Amino acid sequence: QVQLVESGGGLVQAGGSLRLSCAASGRTFSSYAMGWFRQAPGKEREFVAAINWSGGNTYYVDSVKGRFTISRDNAKNTVYLYLQMNSLKPEDTAVYYCAANPTIHTRNWDYWGQGTQVTVSS
Repeated sequence: QVQLVESGGGLVQAGGSLRLSCAASGRTFSSYAMGWFRQAPGKEREFVAAINWSGGNTYYVDSVKGRFTISRDNAKNTVYLYLQMNSLKPEDTAVYYCAANPTIHTRNWDYWGQGTQVTVSS
């Protein structure tokens, strides 16, 4: 059974930090690209960051470059994906989703988590 389970969301003041985690199991996710997406109220879901299977290549949307860091830990049966978010801004408020796909350069990601809420107060 494929599972992607996010955690680590919450309420934080502007300028603060949060670390999101995603535990992915049920496939050989160690060979998959993984990414973070977010959806703010009334807006479409948008790409935030992605990382290739080895962790050697990372990609970010311009609005989070220099503030967010994506990383992964390819453990034996479960892959852990992280998003360290620093210098948070109210516009970062959204539900954050992790996703996995065999390839990184795609608009269609195969597997998704249920999301975790991040709220940044001004």
